[in-house]
Amino acid sequence: MVYLLTLPFRLVFTILFALFVLPLAMLAAPLALLFLPFLLLKFVVKAIIGLVLFPFVLAAAAIGIVIAIVAAVFAVVVPLIVPVAIAAFCIWLVLKLASPAVVV
Repeated sequence: MVYLLTLPFRLVFTILFALFVLPLAMLAAPLALLFLPFLLLKFVVKAIIGLVLFPFVLAAAAIGIVIAIVAAVFAVVVPLIVPVAIAAFCIWLVLKLASPAVVV
């Protein structure tokens, strides 16, 4: 509701500001054209750097994906192997303690 009450003032001040800034914008247009080659140079440099670094980024991403897959496989396999490893260690310990000592 307040927006509707202030709408005429907003319109008037917007039009006045636009009329004030328009000549300044017309004077700034040639300066913008002087700035254009620098923007193009910035784009070209960024594109070259991007093309040079892309293979390294791709290799790093592939290594990261491989490490993530190995971690996921270990996260699934280790809990399944631990009971088997504990049982194998107990059997080895019993056989080691039960065997007679070898005297040379």
